[in-house]
Amino acid sequence: MHYLIASWTHKNTDIKLREKLALNDEGKQKEILRLVCANSNISEAMALSTCNRVEIIVCADDIKKATKHIFNSLSLLSQVSPQILQYRATIYENEGAVHHLFSVASSLDSLVVGENQIPGQLKKAFKFAYNSANAAGGIFSLIHFALKTAANVKNLTQISKNPVSVSSVAVIKAKQIYEQINKSLNGANALVIGAGQMASLVCKHLIANNTNITLVNRTAQKAQNLAQNLNGVIKVEDFSKLDELLNSHRLIFVATSACEAIIKDELIRPCEFRRYIFDICVPRNVALSEQDNVEVFFVDDLDEIVRQNLELRQDQANEAYAIVRAGVVEFYKWLKAKNSAPAIKALRDKARQVCEQELKIAIKKGYLKKSDEIEAKKLLHQAFKAFLHSPSVALKTLNDKTTLNALETLFDIKIKNDDEIV
Repeated sequence: MHYLIASWTHKNTDIKLREKLALNDEGKQKEILRLVCANSNISEAMALSTCNRVEIIVCADDIKKATKHIFNSLSLLSQVSPQILQYRATIYENEGAVHHLFSVASSLDSLVVGENQIPGQLKKAFKFAYNSANAAGGIFSLIHFALKTAANVKNLTQISKNPVSVSSVAVIKAKQIYEQINKSLNGANALVIGAGQMASLVCKHLIANNTNITLVNRTAQKAQNLAQNLNGVIKVEDFSKLDELLNSHRLIFVATSACEAIIKDELIRPCEFRRYIFDICVPRNVALSEQDNVEVFFVDDLDEIVRQNLELRQDQANEAYAIVRAGVVEFYKWLKAKNSAPAIKALRDKARQVCEQELKIAIKKGYLKKSDEIEAKKLLHQAFKAFLHSPSVALKTLNDKTTLNALETLFDIKIKNDDEIV
């Protein structure tokens, strides 16, 4: 069995392609898992979809066949040709896949290095796969170690200190724009559309800059709940007033879970002041033609601030990658020990079988009394346990097909290890 990850991220695709691939509702997530797991070559699968990445993670018997099937499956769902998916994808195999996933979980592969949302997103993706596609076994242990490594990175480095996210970068960009026009976010008015996690983060960073916030969401109660939870002076307006609000605010942040654009040309009227709209959604929620006094920023437009963030955190990132490498080593050490268990069991079963067979012969021939059978059996079991201790320890580090084949030949045993992962 092999680990395989097909990855489309901000590093190898633009936002136009990522929004076509986005698995932004449960229906799409369930369908891609159904399609991928329909192949008998793939035993387990999960899908991670965020604003900056779509990754299909599988356990497969044949990497080449599994990769082709993933391209075909995602093509059916996204209507993007398999050729384009193959051209843009980055493929990670076995140890490379493990290292990549641990890096992703540790926020080292994120658009904003050190952002703290990805572990939760990864955990949520696994739980969905577990309930929808019976993802367990190999992927379960992989995710467990990935999250453990992410926790070590967070606890042993400063990379997540003063957490940064796409939401915070959007606010930083807005602050830079206001400074260029001799204005300040302090006391400015901002419209935030949405009431989920990303909208919540936008509001928190705006509150930290003493910005006046108007919040609007399709479900008014969610907006009210968010406003109360943040304990900030946030004004909540009904979604029916969106038209009016869009044309009365200079600063607008869009962070909803909508699967299509909600801000279109017909909602925008000419204004005397310049408007700055930050769409941090994938798929994008803003679809405007070029207009005077309206400037729209999407996720991929925040690259410069992201680059600065990476430079500032580079030393911490280097330390974090060292922890990731140690996590990969620990995982494979555990995996070898796990995969050695069938061989150890086969050896002990053989030893037990031989001991009990010889014990019966000894009693039958009168070498031992029947009344001594129980004590003799205990002694023999202790003897073969002691004898097999060193081989058992060695197998946890020497576990490979050559060694296992040699054991089967030397001791006339059959080792059942069909789920061994490379």
